[in-house]
Amino acid sequence: MIPIDDTPLCRDGKALILAYDHGLEHGPVDFRGVPESADPERTFEAATHPAVTSVAVQKGIAEAYYPSYSEDVDLLMKLNGTSNLWMGEPDSAVNCTVDYAAEVGASSVGFTLYGGSNNEVEMAEEFRDAQEAAREHDLPVVMWSYPRGQGLKNDTKPDTISYAARLALELGADVAKVKHPGSQEAMEDAVRMAGRTKVVMSGGSKTTDREFLASVKETIDAGGKGLAVGRNVWQREDPTRILDALEKVIFEETSVDEALAAAE
Repeated sequence: MIPIDDTPLCRDGKALILAYDHGLEHGPVDFRGVPESADPERTFEAATHPAVTSVAVQKGIAEAYYPSYSEDVDLLMKLNGTSNLWMGEPDSAVNCTVDYAAEVGASSVGFTLYGGSNNEVEMAEEFRDAQEAAREHDLPVVMWSYPRGQGLKNDTKPDTISYAARLALELGADVAKVKHPGSQEAMEDAVRMAGRTKVVMSGGSKTTDREFLASVKETIDAGGKGLAVGRNVWQREDPTRILDALEKVIFEETSVDEALAAAE
């Protein structure tokens, strides 16, 4: 396991990954509320904020935009992803190799695994290949550990989130990106189940500043490493304001009220 505290994924032992792989995963719907958010440059500009430790994108976005920001932004290359046009059992195409990610300049890689899907076995084998290739390049691996599939009635149950965190540990991920399980106590259990794999909270759908920051605060207080967030930053008219608040909650461990006041 790679000690990620000494990698660009972290700052002062914490991580704030700005995820922008939604154009592939969700399509144009995610950009309609703030049309300018469809421009990747807007998110790369946001990623220059000191609170952001890495930006996570797919290969095409990395090729087209990262060279212009390589001195100011750290790259996490997402290796797999599937469009929302896909209507089958949850699966994710491998769109980029670890070798190519390293060539483009990534300092870490990300991989989605849908535990519980009928395609779990194949996805786990693909993750194995990616994880072992990443070890050859000394690149940390972040698993988007999202239990999903026809056999799962509720993918946000605390026990399911804890299982997701454990899958990441068992399969060799350095970081597990998991959904917030609904309480600090439940997140503490997910962190415990992850062992030496570090846990970051998935940002999820856009919500209010206070609700969002409260869930991040619970994650940090539960022993989580930080956050991997997309829509709750770049779907806002002013991404800088919420990033200012996140810097307070994650890196300074302030209260939500203090973070909101500082961001005014």
